[in-house]
Amino acid sequence: MLVQQKIIHKLTQAMQPDFLDVVNESAMHAVPENSETHFKVTIVAQSFVGIRPVARHQRIYQELAEELDGPVHALALHTYSPDEWVKHSANVPTSPDCLGGSTRSS
Repeated sequence: MLVQQKIIHKLTQAMQPDFLDVVNESAMHAVPENSETHFKVTIVAQSFVGIRPVARHQRIYQELAEELDGPVHALALHTYSPDEWVKHSANVPTSPDCLGGSTRSS
């Protein structure tokens, strides 16, 4: 199973989200082709109601401990309760360009 699929499976099972978007952003970074090292996760879950963002992130880190200990180098998290998601107009945030690392060879 691909890393991206594992992340989707684990978060779906653990959090039963209303919305989940997992994007492999590795190609935006100086890593080999077809890498699965950098991900952006946008997740909307009822279980986030009344929970601080740091605690939401900690829960996700706990669920993805195996991936974070291995292939995943970076994980951008955007966590919302259903009401917060509506206030953000249900928009998945855009990631900034990578500013670090070495230049990928052509």
